[in-house]
Amino acid sequence: MKVFCTGASGYIGGSVAAHLVAAGHQVTGLVRSQEKAEAVRTKGIQPLLGTLDDRERLAQAALAADVVVNAASADHEGAVTTLLGALVGTGKPFIHTSGSSIIGTRAKGQRSDAVFDESSAITPTPARAARVALNDRILSYRDQGCRPVIICPTLIYGLGHGVDPHSTQVPLLIALARKRGCAAHAGPGENIWSNVHMDDLLALYALAIEKAPPGAFFFAENGENSMREVCEAINRMLGYAGPPTAMSMEQATAEWGEGTAEDTMASNSRVRAVRARQLGWKPTARSLIEEIEQGCYR
Repeated sequence: MKVFCTGASGYIGGSVAAHLVAAGHQVTGLVRSQEKAEAVRTKGIQPLLGTLDDRERLAQAALAADVVVNAASADHEGAVTTLLGALVGTGKPFIHTSGSSIIGTRAKGQRSDAVFDESSAITPTPARAARVALNDRILSYRDQGCRPVIICPTLIYGLGHGVDPHSTQVPLLIALARKRGCAAHAGPGENIWSNVHMDDLLALYALAIEKAPPGAFFFAENGENSMREVCEAINRMLGYAGPPTAMSMEQATAEWGEGTAEDTMASNSRVRAVRARQLGWKPTARSLIEEIEQGCYR
């Protein structure tokens, strides 16, 4: 099978591409520099130099592939329109990567009890309204002779299989803990994120490519933790005594920027992957807390 994958040098896209190469498929990956081209080639991925704005190049790559995986950006409307436009009438699958911050609540570190599955109505924050609209547009292509599918991961943990082995949230918290000598969360740290191990997520991509119906939307999660629990595990991993500390939102924003602080590190994003499990997905990897405590991030 010929696969075209955007984001082939990134954490998600690189892992998906490497996983498909290991399964015996021929993968071409979009990269933005010669340096990244050489890096992905070491993973068995054929590089294609370009950007998400190179419409003709994207369309040609999509037409030449049996499957397209978009893992470079959850928000680039132009690239999505180009790729799906090329696939109209072909019956080919288009696997788009979104993210569960679409149901996130700006909670400043406070807990929310709202839990969503794929059938839940979504009222996104202004920061995620455009992404939700783009997701709806992608799924509408199910009526145009192709097979659009959206995978919507939660907080991803575990080492990646591509050029970039590291996720975002946990490494940010670990780097901050090393700098401060103690783990720290935004606000009280009671906010909760669902999470999923990279290896389990890759299994869902493979399953979706094989059998997801047109217009399918899947959350990807296998557990959840508060940011305080994550920080407690980081302290144990690093050997720091005592509980983690609480940062004000002003401190968190200064550390990570407003978007990351408000929409990721201090928000809630609680989902259940009902449809993925109905498709036959069976996550088996160890939990986020075990992954941290057993030294994955050392």
